[in-house]
Amino acid sequence: MSIEKEIVQEQFLNENHKTLVNIIYTHSFLINRMSGFFKSQGITRQQFNVLRILRGQHPKSANLNLIKERMLDKMSDASRIVERLRIKKLITRQSNRNDRREVAIIISQRGLQLLESTDIEIKEIYKMFDCFSKDELIQLNMLLDKFRNEGS
Repeated sequence: MSIEKEIVQEQFLNENHKTLVNIIYTHSFLINRMSGFFKSQGITRQQFNVLRILRGQHPKSANLNLIKERMLDKMSDASRIVERLRIKKLITRQSNRNDRREVAIIISQRGLQLLESTDIEIKEIYKMFDCFSKDELIQLNMLLDKFRNEGS
């Protein structure tokens, strides 16, 4: 369905305006679809993102700066997310004996098992993009990269 029909708006100021509204609306659509899945797993999408970062580092540890740099949502409070994951026993934190400010963050076996159990369902979420051909996906990714690099 077109953005005009989705939000019941007959016209936009121009194509720039329409594109902005379309991207924001599509972002909300994706977030809503994914949030329900993460809620069923007892985590948030930001927590899932941190777990994926830590799984990529595994068996090595990560520090808070590395996590912040790689997070998709740059406005997230990484410290709070890490603490909530620690409470859920999905990660462990180990202080550096020489420098107490430096903390090694490692995904736990329980965290790895959670991600492994979600892998199949996450692949189902990827299927939302099956309406595009591979060439269209490549083009869409190039356009989004171009926008972020040149449009800011």
